[in-house]
Amino acid sequence: MKNILWVCLLLSGNILAKEPLKVLIVTGQNNHNWQASSVILQKYLNESGVFKADVAVSPAKGEDMSAFRPDFSAYKAVVLDYNGAAWADATNAAFLDYVKKGGGVVVYHAADNAFPNWKEYNEIIGLGGWDGRDETHGDYVYFSDGKEVRDNTPGIGGSHGKQHEYTVTARRKKHPIMKGLPDKWTHAQDELYDRLRGPAVNMTILATAYSDKATGGTGRDEPVLMAIHWGKGRVFHTVLGHVGDESRHLAVECAGFIHTFLRGTEWAATGKVTLKMPADFPKK
Repeated sequence: MKNILWVCLLLSGNILAKEPLKVLIVTGQNNHNWQASSVILQKYLNESGVFKADVAVSPAKGEDMSAFRPDFSAYKAVVLDYNGAAWADATNAAFLDYVKKGGGVVVYHAADNAFPNWKEYNEIIGLGGWDGRDETHGDYVYFSDGKEVRDNTPGIGGSHGKQHEYTVTARRKKHPIMKGLPDKWTHAQDELYDRLRGPAVNMTILATAYSDKATGGTGRDEPVLMAIHWGKGRVFHTVLGHVGDESRHLAVECAGFIHTFLRGTEWAATGKVTLKMPADFPKK
């Protein structure tokens, strides 16, 4: 009887261990095509076998935001696909409480444009751009000669040149998100954010891409993947993944985007990464 009980406990433990991690995608307002991106991100998460993703859609621009109060605490990670009107104070407080107590966050593409004057949000995302960001919001952070540079030169926060394929360079190979990935890989046609600036506290740049002046960039190695710690929470920030009104969304169809997004979400949720690198992961 004791042996049977022990086997049952082991089996139940394995079943529990394999339960998918609950993830919430927050969307509904964006200068990008959130109607497409939220569906794509949910599909990737649910098909991974690791996550079960729900979607919280905010009221439309100009509508009352007071009733938009997602239950962040019910999820292991929150994926931000949002760039729009300010949330209600109660929603802000619930989000900060969630992260402070250890909730995971994924900052996806234009979510780093949101809430420029929300101090704690800028700390959580590490770096942001657009919507009036400048030197008062923090430093430019980039790589030069293989070393991280922090630069408080006055100027705008956030820009990008024309969309193009570019090389992503791993900078922290031992981080769980990056472990096992190539030193360099080619990312599909995408926007390459540059001149991002912010507090960048407790932030680790995981990967960069060279922002070529020939494509309208800065001539610097700009951060594209970042990990941030805020309170007890873990934050994965990817600037990759532009989705506009084009018929093909090449930036999010790229296996490099898909896999780093999934790995970053798992790390944000658990602090570990169990996902293996797929055979179709791009090379340089």
